[in-house]
Amino acid sequence: MSKHYRLISIFSILLLIASCAPKKQVQRIDTNQTVDLSGRWNDTDSKSVSIEIINQLLHDNWINNYNAENPNKRPILIVGLVKNKSHEHIDASTFIKDIERAIIKDGSARLVQAGDRRDALRNERVEQQDYSSPETAKNWGLELGADYMLQGTISSIVDTYKKDKIVYYQINMELSHLETNEIVWIGEKKIKKLINN
Repeated sequence: MSKHYRLISIFSILLLIASCAPKKQVQRIDTNQTVDLSGRWNDTDSKSVSIEIINQLLHDNWINNYNAENPNKRPILIVGLVKNKSHEHIDASTFIKDIERAIIKDGSARLVQAGDRRDALRNERVEQQDYSSPETAKNWGLELGADYMLQGTISSIVDTYKKDKIVYYQINMELSHLETNEIVWIGEKKIKKLINN
């Protein structure tokens, strides 16, 4: 009987502990709402940086010069690497996608695929040569060649004292002419966060 009593007691204690444990709650919130839980880089930072960078990029002298030299044409851009040199893990692909979306939405420039996505398109074109009807197979040699490549870095500096921390992010982007390697534009955005623990 004492063995049975012990099992009931242990089970009762475990049940009591489980019922007192905090319950996780999940709420749906507006994706445009700013929420900063940890002080680290987040979706709000990515969106604000991409908007600021694109506003700088597409409303600067280089595009006026391009339009003066090439009337009735929009420059063709390709977004290259954005290197994360910060102290934390930042998924640069979401930042790059925000930049690409903003370029397309603005409409001042055209955008072509880069990297793996471009390779996937080329592979599809290879398969079309074998498996698609000649009338619908897409031809080789008709890709748009980019005029400029946009590349950048995300860097950070962290300063701490006791329980307080300041995190400073600097995002630098450069636009280079693909034929001449001339840097035609440099943009930057800075973010500074004070985190009290």
